[in-house]
Amino acid sequence: MILRSIPSSGERLPAIGLGTYQAFDVGADRAAHARLQDVVRTLTAQGGSLIDSSPMYGRAEAAVGEVHAALGLRDKLFLATKVWTSGRDAGIRQMQASFRLMRTDVMDLMQIHNLVDWRTHTATIEQWKQHGNVRYIGITHYHAGAHTDLARLIETGKYDFVQLNYSIAEREAETGVLPQAQAKGVAVIVNRPFAQNGLFARVRGKPLPGWAAELGYHSWAQFFLRYIVSHPAVTCVIPATGNPAHALECCEAGREPLADESTRRRMARHFDQL
Repeated sequence: MILRSIPSSGERLPAIGLGTYQAFDVGADRAAHARLQDVVRTLTAQGGSLIDSSPMYGRAEAAVGEVHAALGLRDKLFLATKVWTSGRDAGIRQMQASFRLMRTDVMDLMQIHNLVDWRTHTATIEQWKQHGNVRYIGITHYHAGAHTDLARLIETGKYDFVQLNYSIAEREAETGVLPQAQAKGVAVIVNRPFAQNGLFARVRGKPLPGWAAELGYHSWAQFFLRYIVSHPAVTCVIPATGNPAHALECCEAGREPLADESTRRRMARHFDQL
């Protein structure tokens, strides 16, 4: 799998990770947990490592912890979650709960979810980072309307990561946050790579163009992910899935060759005409 450097450290991160929104919000169903184990096993076998969660995602954090503990894979994973509440004490309690649920003593990346009370949580996470409890600090949002706020905070130089929505259907970041993050040395995690599955509805029943298959894209999912991964500012994209076959399909999109800029423009034009 393609590796991308985290600018603030030089650490290399695989370009395809795993989101957990809805997909990991499972109860005690043993069959569901077995599938999630297969998903995480597939991710690591294919060279991936980043798993992203949030207290907002129901039982997802707990499922991540249970799965990696059962598989003994903590050392192969880059665990990321978020703080999503207001107030210093509430934030500390929530982050402590995330550590417990995700079964880790050190969180690789702690992010401020949707910028909620970002001033307060930034101060706390910076302290935790200094003490070694957190390795990286980030900010997130899922909507292009917040890109201006993300850009403003990127300029402060306080954040190692920014997580944002970006897809072949939601390209607003290309003219703002992505080039800015690249210029300021901030790693980029991409959420909503399939526009909340809206992309698949748009292409349902439509074949991949022949030229895409010639480039090694074997499905629409790979077409959409390759468009994102090929942007030089993107560090990692996190499609969410609870299906091992889909996890494998997504991981395969994180391999060479990447699309050059002319191919990316061709991909966007083709999508726009569907």
